Amino acid sequence: MESRVVELERRIRTALEPFGFEVHPFQVGWYNALLPPAFQLPLPGPTLAFVVLSTPAMFDRALKPFLQSAHLQPLKDPVDQCVAYHFTQLQKNLPEQKIDFITDYDMHPNRRPKLLAQTAAHVAGAAYYYRRQDVGSDPWGNKKIAGVCIHPRYGGWFAIRGVVLLPGVEVPDLPPLAPPDCVPTQEGRIALLESFNFHWKDWTYRDVVVPVERYSEEQKTYFSTPPAQRLHLLRLLQDTPLDPHKPLEVQPKETVDPNWGGHLVAPRIFAPVPQGT
Repeated sequence: MESRVVELERRIRTALEPFGFEVHPFQVGWYNALLPPAFQLPLPGPTLAFVVLSTPAMFDRALKPFLQSAHLQPLKDPVDQCVAYHFTQLQKNLPEQKIDFITDYDMHPNRRPKLLAQTAAHVAGAAYYYRRQDVGSDPWGNKKIAGVCIHPRYGGWFAIRGVVLLPGVEVPDLPPLAPPDCVPTQEGRIALLESFNFHWKDWTYRDVVVPVERYSEEQKTYFSTPPAQRLHLLRLLQDTPLDPHKPLEVQPKETVDPNWGGHLVAPRIFAPVPQGT
């Protein structure tokens, strides 16, 4: 890759990974090739993009410090605000580079999602997106079955937060990376989709892969709380009262191996099912 592209990737990782985020590069064309025109991103195929995931560490490294800042707005989801804040900070850290962001919750006026987050995670090689089409003998009949992404290191203990787009930066030689197939058997995939669709509240689907880290009990309590009550809960979880003058603090960086090898996945059209906890 060009030295400029390598430097851009390094700076993006440096800006996001210390806060518990994980980034994976991909070409916009890989994403667009799997989707109908209405869901495609309006950029040339070789355009460089990064899918951004949050790991279990994000709760302590990014969200809690964000609550201590003066940026929180009471009528919006705290995690969404936190992610948007760090995306904005990334733009400030790269003032010479045009950057566009699409979060997992962004919608067009007609309520069509701007991003199919699971598709982006899959084509970037970050997490395998399992759907009912991946099961040879479908046992669900007319039931609606949502797909789920599984991370090779965190299992289901992560979330897809959005993509970072770099218009004008093209990487035609970027090698595609196929996501690790963590659940290769039909029986395992059926059990995973059953657990995700019908028993998601018990958290067990997330352990389909033995994770290197899980959500803390504090995080599980937060994500189990109705959205309207989450801000109040987070305030109760703080050890000290909110201080609007306290800046965000950078926590120790988590090392992520940026392995870009692999093979391009076969064309797949994925449904817009959110995976944001």
